[in-house]
Amino acid sequence: MKKLLSKGWRPLLVIILLIICWEVVCHLFDIPDWLLPAPSDIFEESIGGWGSYSHHIFSTVQLAVIGFLVGTSVGVLVAICLHLIPFLREAFYPLLIISQNIPVIVSAPLLIIWFGFGMLPKVIIITLVCFFPITIAALDGFRQTNRELMHFMQMAGANKRQIFWKLEWPHALPALFSGLKISATYSVMGAVISEWLGANKGIGVYMTLASSSFRTDRVFVAIVLVIILSLLFIGCIVYAEKLVIRWKPKGEGNANE
Repeated sequence: MKKLLSKGWRPLLVIILLIICWEVVCHLFDIPDWLLPAPSDIFEESIGGWGSYSHHIFSTVQLAVIGFLVGTSVGVLVAICLHLIPFLREAFYPLLIISQNIPVIVSAPLLIIWFGFGMLPKVIIITLVCFFPITIAALDGFRQTNRELMHFMQMAGANKRQIFWKLEWPHALPALFSGLKISATYSVMGAVISEWLGANKGIGVYMTLASSSFRTDRVFVAIVLVIILSLLFIGCIVYAEKLVIRWKPKGEGNANE
């Protein structure tokens, strides 16, 4: 905690300096609010306009959480199947990589055509952006299992099921949580993108309405909301990681600090 506090002031100081420079530039060059509002204007809108966007937050959070849970379940299930069944990994792993080269913004209209404007296509969009980091992270975690411990368990007569649940799965958890942190931010982004394409409420809808009416200050408020939600999601994952991975040595991964 002390290390975090001792280092945390540096990025905070940089952010404060950037905000001050932003404010000065906006007033010095008299930049129009519709082009680039000053941070003070954005803050004022975030406080005064709470009633205009507060109901959008819950909709986006609900959509992001549902999509994240579905994406996590799919990602973990796919990783386990590809790890335990070698011929499936050889057949589908390249397709898994190729699938990520298709932009979500391109596939989203197709999902809306196929499944309509309800929640289903939105959840599918979030699932598509969430499951890949989780799958790749889990597969890497499985591959990094200590071979000496695996050999020892095999020598002791452990079967594949016992080796997986008592050795490979625990060893994959740190890598899996790394993938979860990435997917947590992707879930919010995916929720906003899906709301752009068809919804009646949500931060994405609020952002679209603000940009179409040249309320740039509201667009920045939406961006700040997305950042805050992403950080809160990551904080929840970090807290869950500390609860689940109690066996991880405190000094692990801090050798360079």
